Amino acid sequence: MPAFICTACGTQYPDSAQAPSQCRICEEERQYVPEAGQGWTTLEALAKSHVNQFREYEPGVTGIGAGFAIGQRALLLQTPGGNILWDCVATLNDATVSAIKAKGGLKAIAISHPHFYTAMGEWARAFDCPIHLHAADKDWIVNPSPAVQLWDGETHRLWDGVTLIRCGGHFEGGTVLHWQDEKQPRGVIGAGDILSVTTDRKWLSFMRSYPNFIPLSAREVGGIDAALAPFAFDKIYGHYFDRVIARDAKHVFERSVARYIAAINGVRGY
Repeated sequence: MPAFICTACGTQYPDSAQAPSQCRICEEERQYVPEAGQGWTTLEALAKSHVNQFREYEPGVTGIGAGFAIGQRALLLQTPGGNILWDCVATLNDATVSAIKAKGGLKAIAISHPHFYTAMGEWARAFDCPIHLHAADKDWIVNPSPAVQLWDGETHRLWDGVTLIRCGGHFEGGTVLHWQDEKQPRGVIGAGDILSVTTDRKWLSFMRSYPNFIPLSAREVGGIDAALAPFAFDKIYGHYFDRVIARDAKHVFERSVARYIAAINGVRGY
């Protein structure tokens, strides 16, 4: 039986003879059901209609994605401790598997929030690696995988130089990845859209729902600020291919937090 994939958000559901009647992820207020209704596809059909692009931003940081559903791209991070897939996409085929294995395969997968869980079980099976998810979002796992390893608390160190940080906000377990070691001495953040790089790539914003324009409170954004305060970073990789802040990212983050909180509190001219 096929494992159906929602064409609006990319979430893969368990094997079934018929497509689900609705997508739990899209029915919730942070996502949406398209006007034409819920659509479904399969991994096999996607392999024929979508091809993953690989974009190397710098040595050891490669974007992977095909613009399907929400349109995010994952990041292949080649750290000294091992390769990580940060966030996930529903598009996975033999060519993608071969290309990543040629770069050393994957030691782990880590995902920022449920909108990007997609076909994570397929990726874990292909690379025989664990999936690290924050336990606060466990109820949003619609296609359980034995590879899932839930973590709790505010930080989780995968290995030297690589730490998952719970920021909350967009989802209760909303997570960013911090990488800082001899290969990235100034520090890098994999942000998903927990920290959303704006279209002009000069600011960040913070939302409960992007398609439905639901903002976060000043308190929640202040919590994100506090979660990242101990960490140094000079670059932020957002969730789209072109959403990258290539330098001075900690300062961009701090002034974006200040601007957002002022605006949400109604400070004139913020």
